[in-house]
Formats: sequence, C-alpha cells, structure tokens
Amino acid sequence: MSSTPRQRNPVGGHVPVAGGLAAVGVSHADAIGAEAVQVFVANPRGWATPPGDPEQSEAFRAACTERGMPAFVHAPYLINVGSHTAETAAGSVRSLRHSLRRGRAIGARGVVVHTGSATGGRPRRVALDQVRELMLPLLDELTHEDDPWLLLEPTAGQGASLCSRMEELAEYFEVLERHPRLGVCLDTCHVFAAGHDLAAPGGVKETLDALEAAVGPGRLRLVHANDSRDVAGARKDRHANIGRGHIGEEPFADLMTHPATEGVPLVIETPGRTEGHAADVALLKRLRDGPD
Repeated sequence: MSSTPRQRNPVGGHVPVAGGLAAVGVSHADAIGAEAVQVFVANPRGWATPPGDPEQSEAFRAACTERGMPAFVHAPYLINVGSHTAETAAGSVRSLRHSLRRGRAIGARGVVVHTGSATGGRPRRVALDQVRELMLPLLDELTHEDDPWLLLEPTAGQGASLCSRMEELAEYFEVLERHPRLGVCLDTCHVFAAGHDLAAPGGVKETLDALEAAVGPGRLRLVHANDSRDVAGARKDRHANIGRGHIGEEPFADLMTHPATEGVPLVIETPGRTEGHAADVALLKRLRDGPD
C-alpha cells in the first residue's frame, strides 16, 4: 500500500501593488514564477487605511483563484499592539482591522503581523496583557468562512521584543487563548537572528519541532523564506538572497521536508526585484523538487 504523497510547498514572493493589485501585483507574480503571493493593502510605514478599488480586489482574487495561487497580506510595520503609547496602540488596532477586512475582500488566506515589543520600559507582562485586551476582539471578529487567519510573525529579537523565540511564541498563544483563527508566519531570517541556528546540523528539525511544541500542529500557515546577512543569534533583521547568507541553501531544502511545513507556502522577501526574486523562487523550487 503506497503512502499519500506529500503536499508540496507553493513558492512565491512579496510583490509590489502600486498601480493596482491585479494590474501590477499579479503581473509581477507571473514574472518571477510565483506560486504564492504576499501584498500590502496599505502603506507599510503609515497609518492610512485606504478602502481599495473593488474592481482591482475582485480581479486580483479571480486571478489568484485561476492560478491556484494562495495570497497573503502583510500588515503595516508600524503596528505594535504592545506599545505603551495609547495613540500607537489605538492606531495599531485600526490598521490591523483594516488589513484583516481588506484581506477578506481580496481572498487572502492570512494576514501577517509582527508580534511587537514592550516599549517605554514597561514590564513584558503588562504589554502582553494589553495584547490580549486589544487583539482578542479582533480575532473574535473573524467569523466568516472567507476571513483570513491572523498570522503572528516573531521578530529577530531586537529591542524589547515580545516574541522572537519559540518559548515566547507559546506564551503569546496562551495570552490569545489559542484562538482557532490564530496562526504563525515563520520568518527564517528572524528565527535565525533570534538564536535558532537553522544552519547547524539538525537545526531546522529542532526549530520546527519546537514550533509545533509551542503552538500545536496546523498553526504554521506561511513561511517567509529569507537568508540572513548576519550570524545566528545576532538579533539583526537583515535579509539576504537564498544561499547567499549565513543560513545557506540546504536548510531550506530541509525545511520543505519537515511535517510541520507540508503544503505551507513559502514567500521570499529578499533583496532585488524581478531578476533577484525570480532567481530565488527558481532556486527554492529546485531545492523542493530536486534535480531535473
């Protein structure tokens, strides 16, 4: 009796959308050979919450469906639900709610948000209590079958990070009551920078085993596949092209064989635009599929 074949990992990239989600985003995805795509639906470094163009949203959704190409939204970088500043905390909630609603409109599977930091010297527990207070209501709004998952992305560990290592991710999940719409986006550069040495023998397995132990199976919904310009544990978020940093090629091949990543899309956020991204996507496909 033959075993069921492993679901392969769709490989793609974060694409620009200035000029239109469908008009620009889909054409760029096609140009780099993407099988999965990630987009911004607002200025990543601002608080604006644009309504979006319904025609472009529907065209983007239809194009992704036609290609069998899973889509994801990355929420703005300014979001920090653990901030000590009331204005920042309130803006973070508005911005994240906007990303979730726009994610639903374009058919996104998930919305990625950075896990934030305890600013202003406040105790970590105080910041986490605020995360609970502000984020649980947003999660409880995700009641429609078309609503995206909220995907927590641990950071590289810089500053007063609330979540960079797997044990901290477990605590974050507990604070949010392991909500059924809560998932994880694992950034390989971030976890490497935080001290999970993916390049060490067995490092990928150890890290992914720790992830599943922290949050349970089925919670990993997206991988940001990025090499690192800095060594493991450096706590620096500096991406490199696949195979050109301190992680190297082989760990990415190992990542795509671990049970936790079966069928999980990989999206690159590496340097370069069309040429560099196309090369990274092609390399990840070769590592996934093996030599011709």
